Amino acid sequence: MIAIALKKEHDIDDLKSAGEAWVVVADKISDPGNLGTILRSAEAAGASAVLLTSGTVDAFGPKVVRASAGAIFNIPVFESVTLEQVAALGFKTWGSSSHQLEKSVDFNAADLSGRVAIVLGNEAHGLPSSTKLDGWLTIQHAGRSESLNVAMAATLLCFEVKRQHNK
Repeated sequence: MIAIALKKEHDIDDLKSAGEAWVVVADKISDPGNLGTILRSAEAAGASAVLLTSGTVDAFGPKVVRASAGAIFNIPVFESVTLEQVAALGFKTWGSSSHQLEKSVDFNAADLSGRVAIVLGNEAHGLPSSTKLDGWLTIQHAGRSESLNVAMAATLLCFEVKRQHNK
């Protein structure tokens, strides 16, 4: 089967009036399976949108669409967004890191209520520690692994934001 469909265009300014909205930002995610899983988790947890920075894999590529399990059709996706734009929309930006950084908070202890953006970095390099963010979220490890897969970290963070927004 083959289908041709127009991609729905979204206006990022619509997020200005979205109230207690929360979003996920995928920064230079390169693996289609990871981006699809991030879309699926964000949609399942009730995120208002997923925003992609330049350098992120094409959200509408076949592998991403397949990995999203249909979520891509149910959540707005904004492409070529900058972190400055996200901050200008009034979102408090929280980056994810597997390392303790200045302003690091365990994700369970962070205040993720209100307008928040969860920012996830590239699989191999993460987010640069110099990234201008309001804070960093860490997920404590009990084992010896250095970090979690970015899509798995996204799932944990998305559902923590959902939990706090449902209080």
